[in-house]
Amino acid sequence: MKNSVTIKTFVTLLISSIFFLGGCATTKEKNAQNGAEKRSLSSYFDYGDDETAAPSNQDHQLSPSAQIRAAPREYPPKVVSYSTEDYSDLWDRIRAGYGLPEIQSKHIAEYERWYSSRPEYIERLVQRSSPYLYYITAQVEQRNMPMEIALLPAIESAYKPHALSSSKAVGLWQFIPATGRHYGLKQNWWYDGRKDIYASTNAALDYLEKLNNDFNGDWALALASYNAGEGTVSRAIKANKRAGKPANYTALKLRDETIRYVPKLIAISNIIKNPEKYGLKIASIPNKPYFDVIQLNSQIELGIVSDAANIPIDELEMLNPGFKRWATDPAGPHRLLVAASSSEMVADVIAGIPQNQRVRWAHYKVRKGDTLGVIANRHGITVSSLKKTNNLNSSRININQDLLIPLSRNYRNTGNKQKTITASIKKSSATSSSQQKPKVISVKKGDTLWSLSKRYSVTLNELVKWNKIDTNELLFSGQKLQIWRY
Repeated sequence: MKNSVTIKTFVTLLISSIFFLGGCATTKEKNAQNGAEKRSLSSYFDYGDDETAAPSNQDHQLSPSAQIRAAPREYPPKVVSYSTEDYSDLWDRIRAGYGLPEIQSKHIAEYERWYSSRPEYIERLVQRSSPYLYYITAQVEQRNMPMEIALLPAIESAYKPHALSSSKAVGLWQFIPATGRHYGLKQNWWYDGRKDIYASTNAALDYLEKLNNDFNGDWALALASYNAGEGTVSRAIKANKRAGKPANYTALKLRDETIRYVPKLIAISNIIKNPEKYGLKIASIPNKPYFDVIQLNSQIELGIVSDAANIPIDELEMLNPGFKRWATDPAGPHRLLVAASSSEMVADVIAGIPQNQRVRWAHYKVRKGDTLGVIANRHGITVSSLKKTNNLNSSRININQDLLIPLSRNYRNTGNKQKTITASIKKSSATSSSQQKPKVISVKKGDTLWSLSKRYSVTLNELVKWNKIDTNELLFSGQKLQIWRY
């Protein structure tokens, strides 16, 4: 009997221990999750009214095996596991999150050779990326996407916020106007959200997530669709299925640019992963925020912020390329990106500037013969801006009517300089009015920018500028280029 009680007591204690340890494990897991939340992007950035943080899809994720059953393909997806460990170098954090599937393509080695033979290009690429890459990385990681996605702007725009393609795609992520508007990127005279680092990154990742879902978690197809459009890729998949062919990325019949697109990203990712293998050195980027977001409650001129906070105007423009003019958009977004090292000081300075002194204005009295167009040209602004500033519903104005004119920093400091600029623009337009459209040429095998510049009697710099490409850009057969002087 005594032995029976002892055994029962032992069993009871054993069961209690199991429950206790299970409770500890659960608590530890929750604490780890809470710690990760504290390190999330929201602790550094305040989302404005015009954008919100992307909702987490974590609750809807399938296990890797379930994903494979739900979306069969020739290669299984890699399991992406992000560590919460802090890295001193942002590149190490990016490397740890790689997760794109392997594909077989001769173009990977081709682009690896191209990049590795141009160390100066890689150096410039890294330098341009450094102000923006932490934010992009944090957003990609927050969505549990393959970290190679953070390198996508390298092949889209070379991390140039003002990059413009021949198809009118703009910004780091190269949105065309329609797709940009569809994903909430406002575009007007004051502001272009496609150039806004903060807004365009969120829009691009929203779009990529949508494409990834459309193609059942196949990142190669999602990326191909980002380049060519989901309709184009879907039609190629259907054509292959009808012909009894595989429907994976490398088997599809797509244009050459799209066939090379994913290999190009993989090539730059491989070089970032192991630069020494390719004889390159990658400058370290600190794993900490480069900029913070200051929320505004009104329009403000960048020059006034620069003067009041004693920070270079070039720095403000570099971090806020979405603002096309000298001031933020009157209708928003009401935010400003500033260097994280000085964000508290800048926020305090802006808070101390009265709202009626945040934009410099001039009063203009309408004279005989004036029209809104004449007045707008005289001051280097648009008619629509002039009408909006003065709450005008029509273009009708009266002699002696008082109009409010927003003045740029340059206009105020240099007097008639803006008139000279306007006159120069008019003269340039008149000179080129007879040549409104470019000649579009098709690159042939063996062509280089240098040989094309000689063939069409233009300079190398003109060819690079017209087509928004780098001097060392690798051309491919069938690529379209524009010639504006012929």
